[in-house]
Amino acid sequence: MEFQHKRLLAIDWGEKFIGIATYHVGVDPMILAWGRIKGGVFEIVWKDLKKILDDESIDEIIVGVPFFTDGKPGSMTHKARDFLNNLVSVCSLRVHEQDETLSTFEAEERMKKSPRYNFQVNLSEIDAVSATVILEDFLRSKGHKNI
Repeated sequence: MEFQHKRLLAIDWGEKFIGIATYHVGVDPMILAWGRIKGGVFEIVWKDLKKILDDESIDEIIVGVPFFTDGKPGSMTHKARDFLNNLVSVCSLRVHEQDETLSTFEAEERMKKSPRYNFQVNLSEIDAVSATVILEDFLRSKGHKNI
């Protein structure tokens, strides 16, 4: 398996908040909704993100990029790709792009069905849950079945 024993970090990029999820493939029992960091100026975001990458010993990064449901790009697609490209320019890790269309909708549905979130959407955790969806979709697209 391509990612066996690698530590992955998924990013649900947003202008206000950036959701983070992590997963140590073949070691962790499930993807962890790590939390979120404040969005904004890339240089400030990079400092926060770099600390997480170092603290969690991350090997590869997956960045969610949104599209319209018809597959066409929009302004948020371009902004997320700008973030991804900035990340590639300062980071020595391998960075992947993952289509995140409807990941927030999926995260909301999961929260509504989970006692962990009291069967309701928790806006302070939605970004991290969205990042878990992005990471699951990425791993499935690469042929991983046990997530």
